[in-house]
Order: sequence, then C-alpha cells, then structure tokens
Amino acid sequence: MARDYYDVLGVQRNASSDDIQQAFRKLARKHHPDINKDPQAEERFKELNEAYSVLSDPKTRKRYDRFGEDFRQIPEDWEERVGAGVGAGAGARGRGRSTGGGRVRFTDYGEGFDGSGISFEDLFGGMYGRGGGGGRWGPVPGADQEAEIQLGVEEAYHGGHRSITLAGPGGQRTYDVNIPRGVVDGQRIRLAGEGGRGSDDGPPGDLYLRVRIKPDTRFRLEGRDIHVALPVTPWEAALGATVPVPTPGGTAKVTVPKGSSSGRRLRLRGEGMPNPRGANGDLYAEVRIMVPPQLGDRERELFEELAAVSTFDPRKPG
Repeated sequence: MARDYYDVLGVQRNASSDDIQQAFRKLARKHHPDINKDPQAEERFKELNEAYSVLSDPKTRKRYDRFGEDFRQIPEDWEERVGAGVGAGAGARGRGRSTGGGRVRFTDYGEGFDGSGISFEDLFGGMYGRGGGGGRWGPVPGADQEAEIQLGVEEAYHGGHRSITLAGPGGQRTYDVNIPRGVVDGQRIRLAGEGGRGSDDGPPGDLYLRVRIKPDTRFRLEGRDIHVALPVTPWEAALGATVPVPTPGGTAKVTVPKGSSSGRRLRLRGEGMPNPRGANGDLYAEVRIMVPPQLGDRERELFEELAAVSTFDPRKPG
C-alpha cells in the first residue's frame, strides 16, 4: 500500500490548508534533487509533490479521506450522483498476505461504506457500467498497489531476475522481477500494468515493490555506503600491511597503515553499492585487532619479550 499522504507531509489528518502548505514547502526545500544529493531525494521529492497535489485540493482531499488509496477511481461528483449522506462512514480496510518474499495489500469494501451492507459494486457499479456495456464516465483506471520484496545485500548489489509470488483477494500471482543493480532499502521497483484492474476497459494500475534489505552478518548498509569489519593481527596493525577485505562484488585489497588501532575506518572509494545515476557508494573497513586464541612456545616468548621492552600503555591519558 502506498504511504499515507498525511504521513508523507508529516501533518495530522485535521491539518489546515496552511499547515499542509507550510509542511510541503519545508520538506520540498530539503529534498529537492538540485539541493539534496542523496540518491533517494528525487523519489522522496516526487512523493511529496504527489501528496501535496492531493491534499491541497479540498475536493480531492475529501475523496482521499473517504476512500483511501482508491480515491482516483471515484468520480469527482460522486456525492451528487449517489445522494447526500451515502458513504458517510466510509473507510476502506486493507487486507493481504504474501508468499515468496513479498507482501501486498488490496482494498476491500465488502461491508459497505455506511455500515448498511452496501458494497462498492452496489454503490458505483452502475456508474462504471460494470455488468453492462458503457460506463457513464468512460474507462476508469485501476489503482496502484504496493508490496514488499526482501533482498540480501549481495543480491541488491548485483541485481538480476527473481520470481516472487504474491497472494491477495484475487488469488496467488507469480511475477518475474528485474532487480536493478544497486537498489537500496526503501527504493521502489515498478511493475507496469500489474496493479489493480480498471473498469470499462480502463488501464490497470501499476504494482510497486518496495525494497527491504535483509540484515547481513558481514555487511551493514548506510544508504549506498557499506561497512564491514576487517580483522587484522597485532603485527599487521603495528607494522602496517596490505590485507584482503570482503565486498559484495568480491575480494578487494586495503592498506592498513602502521600503528592502526581497533575502530580505525579505512575507506575504499567507489566500492560500495553501485549507483546507475551517479557516483557509487564507498566501502568502510573497520579495523579489529585479533589475537591468537592459543600461543605456541615461540609466540609466547616473543610476546613476553615485547611486554618486557615496550613502554606503550593504552590506558595512560594523552
């Protein structure tokens, strides 16, 4: 299901027109793609524009408040057509379940808008010409729908094809999804024409798959930047060394400067998540000094000798 427009703008449902306008202006300045270089800024800006275009128009806002995400299927003069008071208790309820790593919600009007058992089909079916040719307002497009798709870090990094099965009121459907290389958490993948069905030969809506990146034992994502732990030996940290570091794209090499302590971050520019529209993210390898779990006789002698001659005290201030 698409995000609630009030949540998008960060306002209450009883917000005034001025409140909505002020919230939009503030967020639009923050997320405008010409100002905000975050890869998701453009998508966020489009979302803000869509929410504002609906909530800033009193008539459109009223339909949205009554019918939720399917408000575009409702004629602008629906109150005049069906009579005053019909639909006074409107409130669509969404329901859905999923298999194969996806989740989708579909709108259901089964109980009727006013609690009387009048269904969506009863109320508007004749207007749209359902069950008979020729709707009075012509073709009505289907509603857009949204589901979630969970991806591993490496799957999101490389992209590719994946088959997912979604279940809803119309039964299960399987989709072959083309996953773009470098998708990030929160990004949407559009499946054109796979949303709700239109009426009177109206075009179907689109299905949007919201990407959710699953937690990974090796890689942690922050936007397009990737963070990974880099285990090194005490001598590599003290003397410096070039060591391998894992990335979703394969093994890379990183130089550990001499005198590195645990927690030091080493940056590999452009080794993060790919970005088809701009610069790739970076990979940050965090040094973690590891000691042998068991020491051989000679290793013990060397460590004891080091302990005897070294004046280094990590607990000493300054």
